[in-house]
Amino acid sequence: MIYENITRAVFRKRLNRFAAEVDTDGHTETVHVKNTGRLKELLISGAEVWLTAPGTPGRKTEYDLVAVRKENGMLFNIDSQAANAVVKEWLAGQDYSAVIPEYTYGDSRIDFYMEKDTGKEKPKRFLLEVKGCTLEKDGIGYFPDAPTQRGVKHIRELIKAKAEGFEAVLAFVMQADGIREVRPNRATHPEFAAVMEEAEKAGVQIWFFACHVGPDELLITEKHEK
Repeated sequence: MIYENITRAVFRKRLNRFAAEVDTDGHTETVHVKNTGRLKELLISGAEVWLTAPGTPGRKTEYDLVAVRKENGMLFNIDSQAANAVVKEWLAGQDYSAVIPEYTYGDSRIDFYMEKDTGKEKPKRFLLEVKGCTLEKDGIGYFPDAPTQRGVKHIRELIKAKAEGFEAVLAFVMQADGIREVRPNRATHPEFAAVMEEAEKAGVQIWFFACHVGPDELLITEKHEK
């Protein structure tokens, strides 16, 4: 995934979940934050950040804030839409006979439905839910960085799908170089940690996508399973 029109800036303060102030080209600019998570360890005054200008007509802000360098030097992509975008790119290069984004299952929209031919009458069916990880401690990723009942709901749908014959997968996209593992953030959301453990016991697969992050790119470098 490549961004165009990348501009370096300095973070000043977050105004609300969706907006922040940055300094760029000698003036202060209000920008859209493409992530509603807390990001407290990333969005710190003085942090180096990168913006993209999508050029969408009628926008209130010219720029989206998409990347930030943490105090430890790691560069993070914080675009909450990027995780699905890079997984979609990755899936296109795999041997699935069908890939359908935003698949309705039960009371939820699961990120991807896939099919894989098996040589038999019916293909193998997959449901894949993707989570982007931007919280890092000592080289390990943690999810979520804020309570997510939506995330709990999606995992429960995966457990149900597994029982109904799907290959059910929960995937984490590590949105920084050097992170190879994501653990549930039990301190922030105990229910998410509990339902993730329940899902593993039920046979839901856990995938990790390691990535390379640049100011203008997010690319999957490898996939491994727990």
